[in-house]
Amino acid sequence: MKIKRSILITGGAGFIGSHVVRRFVTRYPDYRIVNADKLTYAGNLENLTDVEKKDNYFFEKIDITDKKAIAGLFAKYGFDGIIHLAAESHVDRSITSPDEFVHTNIVGTVNLLNAALSSWQKEKENKLFYHISTDEVYGTLGSTGRFTEETAYDPRSPYSASKASSDHLVRAYYHTYGLPALISNCSNNYGPNQFPEKLIPLAINNIKTNRPVPVYGEGANIRDWLYVEDHAAAIDQIFHNGKPGQTYNIGGNNEWRNIDLIRLLCRIMDRKLKRPEGESEKLITFVKDRPGHDLRYAIDSSKLKNETGWEPMTSFEEGLEKTVDWYLTNTGWMNNVISGEYEKYYDSMYTGR
Repeated sequence: MKIKRSILITGGAGFIGSHVVRRFVTRYPDYRIVNADKLTYAGNLENLTDVEKKDNYFFEKIDITDKKAIAGLFAKYGFDGIIHLAAESHVDRSITSPDEFVHTNIVGTVNLLNAALSSWQKEKENKLFYHISTDEVYGTLGSTGRFTEETAYDPRSPYSASKASSDHLVRAYYHTYGLPALISNCSNNYGPNQFPEKLIPLAINNIKTNRPVPVYGEGANIRDWLYVEDHAAAIDQIFHNGKPGQTYNIGGNNEWRNIDLIRLLCRIMDRKLKRPEGESEKLITFVKDRPGHDLRYAIDSSKLKNETGWEPMTSFEEGLEKTVDWYLTNTGWMNNVISGEYEKYYDSMYTGR
């Protein structure tokens, strides 16, 4: 088989990354897809068992903060495209361990930028460094308005500050060195394979096991939710049709207060688990709000729609139903993640090879 493109996807064993890897491996059989992941607590190769045997899929266990390892990866595969998703991403963790976020999200991104620049210095044509970021770099909104690509950065947590820094570095390499690079900033994702520290899978698991469902403050914080497969489709469109030097915002046009989302989830879970209506809502427990908690995020995706035709295809109710069904069906996955047993999958599949 002739390889048309060689693409590095960092963080491809994670939540969003695994959906992007699956989409590219299956839709583009003439692309060589290399998944580079450190396999931290959030990286799980069990997310990709359905594509791991494909001829065009390759996995490399690697830390993006390891400069020599990254250079070796570029030398081995000769990448012409990079989709950079690897990042520390949980706000609560960034508050307690900011150094980890600075190291991975900033130093790791610089290592990849330098490797791409070195590898492509003689020929930048048909090359692309695509950096995946977050809407949290924009800070917080009041009751009206949406983030656009021109919204000034105003990060409020160590996580969003580290992502804002990496965004600025990507733009700097585009302007200073002519590195063909672009960025997308996305709203909150949900769907299968999400690590259960995040709101929706945490709530699903706690409801199922009759444990308290924690909600910050009064649950008034508002988020724009996007089904993860719709995000993967947007990444596909931007990678193939986006313009270097540009930023693209990706959102679901789907704002929900946290408390309303959790109540909807409780109703779905009551029905799926055949519980009396209202039973799961009794598990909702309001907890002290976290420091610097942004009130509202909302994304204007009109630029992306106008340039590529992309728009979300999955309604929130449909996406939540599919997500709940997946977690209730894949109890082994959840149990392995919670217990840390998922780490043994790598050892069984790759150690000693």
